[in-house]
Amino acid sequence: MQPMNGTAATQPSHFVADPDGARYESDSRVNHKPEAAHTESAVRPARTGRIVVGVDGSEASLRALAKAASLADTLNTGLQVVTTWKFFTEYNDIGVTGWSPEEDATEILGDACRSQFGATLPEWVATSSAEGNPAQRLIDASEGAEMLVVGSRGHGGVVGLLLGSVSSACAEKAHCAVLVVH
Repeated sequence: MQPMNGTAATQPSHFVADPDGARYESDSRVNHKPEAAHTESAVRPARTGRIVVGVDGSEASLRALAKAASLADTLNTGLQVVTTWKFFTEYNDIGVTGWSPEEDATEILGDACRSQFGATLPEWVATSSAEGNPAQRLIDASEGAEMLVVGSRGHGGVVGLLLGSVSSACAEKAHCAVLVVH
């Protein structure tokens, strides 16, 4: 330890412990302003790119939405949540009236987004509902996206299949990387 010479007024005033060892520093450094890099608040750059996720209300699609939202937030990209619907004219032949598959799809989309994000969607999340084949709509939406996220099994198909027909078609034909969530 260094000997302390002089009066109390000339002695270093504070003790600093750092990785290089402990030392005393003079008063002149006590009020030292931090470097500019430390005083600027960290501003997140604008989101670039887009992740697309398909939602049909199934548990697998809700897990896919959760994963896609997490990835979009981490990677600072936008998120496009897509659902599809089909109008089957055969339903009218068997007496189904007053039912709208478009309204059902919109309700499923809204419920899924509320369960993931709460009452208000973040500004980086967009939603869409379109009529058509789910696999083809998702493949179309994957154009220009960084990733397409789908659940392994939706509401349709044979329960024993390991991978649903929509997720299988998307994995084969999408225009970007595909993540299948189990």
